[in-house]
Amino acid sequence: MHIAVAGNIGSGKTTLTNLLARHYDWEPRFEAVSYNPYLEDYYADIQRWAFNLEVYFLKERFKDNLAIEHSRKTIIQDRSIYEGVYVFAANNKRMGQLSDRDYETYMELFEQMLTQLRIPDLMIYLRADIAHLVENIQKRGRDYEQTIQIEYLQGLNELYEEFIYQKYPGRVLTVDVNNLDYQHRPEDLKSIIDRIDAHLFGLFPI
Repeated sequence: MHIAVAGNIGSGKTTLTNLLARHYDWEPRFEAVSYNPYLEDYYADIQRWAFNLEVYFLKERFKDNLAIEHSRKTIIQDRSIYEGVYVFAANNKRMGQLSDRDYETYMELFEQMLTQLRIPDLMIYLRADIAHLVENIQKRGRDYEQTIQIEYLQGLNELYEEFIYQKYPGRVLTVDVNNLDYQHRPEDLKSIIDRIDAHLFGLFPI
């Protein structure tokens, strides 16, 4: 079984992935942190190298998803290939960093990959307001995240909504995390687990 956790930067994906993996004895899978040979060039000339960068990320995510499909374990994945395409690559396109020609080529490549992939059994979408995202980003204190602009987060939020409710064909469980603290309040985590049980096992009303 394949469970994916989706959500904007600072929405709490990694925390929830770890908590659910521990509760259900699932194997957590995080995006591989490997050297991207285009990253340095990308930051030096974004428009020139955005296509190369996105194709490299797509290739790595495709390999990761193939590995998940061949695993005999239940995998819970922090960020899926679908977000990389429909949110982050789409945002590069919207910001003018990918040309129409490059974006069309990229999407055709992704569509061919889709013929080899099975959609997750459940996508858990962590829906969060900008204020909640900013609070979490500031709280965890990663230096490279402190310069993220609010407008950038807002744009990603808009693309997440479009992705989840208009483009993604699979089963989705939306969790509004604005007033939840499932890391420190067991009752908040239990409320999410009950809803997951309902979707996957039909144990409780959804």
